[in-house]
Amino acid sequence: MITSNKLSRVLKLALLTLLASAATTLPSSAAEVKVAVAANFTDAAKEIGELFEKATGDTVVFSFGATGQLYTQITQDAPFEVFLAADQTRPKKAITDGYAVPGSLFTYATGKVVLFSKDKDLVKGAETLKAGKFEKIAIANPKTAPYGTAAVEVMKKLGVYDALAPKLVQGNNIAQTYQFVDTGSAEIGFVALSQVINKDEGSRWIVPEKLYANIAQDAVLLKRGADNKAAKAFVTFLKGPQARSVKEKYGYGVGAELAAKDPASAQ
Repeated sequence: MITSNKLSRVLKLALLTLLASAATTLPSSAAEVKVAVAANFTDAAKEIGELFEKATGDTVVFSFGATGQLYTQITQDAPFEVFLAADQTRPKKAITDGYAVPGSLFTYATGKVVLFSKDKDLVKGAETLKAGKFEKIAIANPKTAPYGTAAVEVMKKLGVYDALAPKLVQGNNIAQTYQFVDTGSAEIGFVALSQVINKDEGSRWIVPEKLYANIAQDAVLLKRGADNKAAKAFVTFLKGPQARSVKEKYGYGVGAELAAKDPASAQ
């Protein structure tokens, strides 16, 4: 006969065994990594982050914004450990200025610019810009956002910048620029292909890359993350096949396409 004391000991042993078994299935060194990300890469970064968390058990905390603004925050002691920029200049500068780990710099994607409108009949290519039959055109701030710089370059190469300058509405970053177009604050705007590639609405023109400098987007491990295994693991994961698939899904250039481009052209 099993006494109540024996039964209690058996139940306790079973509970301890169950807890020990559960513990072995959990990540033994789950950690957190803080990542500063250029706004154009928001959706792709979120998907990559989810895949990374499932694969490692670590947690990713993203902060999104314009590349220039994020870099300013890094210089002001923001707690970021990895920096995903929309250009090559700031990550390289982060190394030169002592904020990033030398040798950790790499190009994780190349971006593409799109002229987009919610109006399905408005965008018909370069002719839409030349005709100028709209009240407002949105671009990201060219001083802090590489996609804004590219937008200005496109308009200048097409010879329409001076005519369109009074109609420009500037977003702080490419995410806000898209919001201007999405909400109707501007009838048309230059956005990132990644923001509209999975949307069927409206009209768009994927701007020929010959009209603007290559938007090679570099990433770098910041010195704050030099001793964080999760930060190093995220950088490695960003180079891997799962992240590559997500980047391709959002229209970014990757792999061999990156090697074929001239890095100096984005500076």
